[in-house]
Amino acid sequence: QVQLVESGGGLVQAGGSLTLSCAASRTIFRFSAMGWYRQAPGKQRQLVATITSGGSTNYADSVKGRFTISRDNAKNTVYLQMNSLKPEDTAVYYCNADDSGAHYWGQGTQVTVSS
Repeated sequence: QVQLVESGGGLVQAGGSLTLSCAASRTIFRFSAMGWYRQAPGKQRQLVATITSGGSTNYADSVKGRFTISRDNAKNTVYLQMNSLKPEDTAVYYCNADDSGAHYWGQGTQVTVSS
């Protein structure tokens, strides 16, 4: 098992930036993938970005060119750098660890983008 703790959320104006962090309680090196998901009120949780153990990344079309996912294995931490934020990015953001099909989730961190 692993515990995931997100941080870095907050309230920003449109066009601003935030960096989210996901700290794991143990090494993330052997996980198949780590990722970020988000969920707005009344909507399903959706994929934002993923990064595999080999370093391959994948992004939702809505965030390509604006968000960057990265991983620091030494710190057991995954990051999501969010630039040029839009009001539609407002959601609770969740960290996810994919342990060969077994998923673990953090508690979520709120991101609110105002106009």
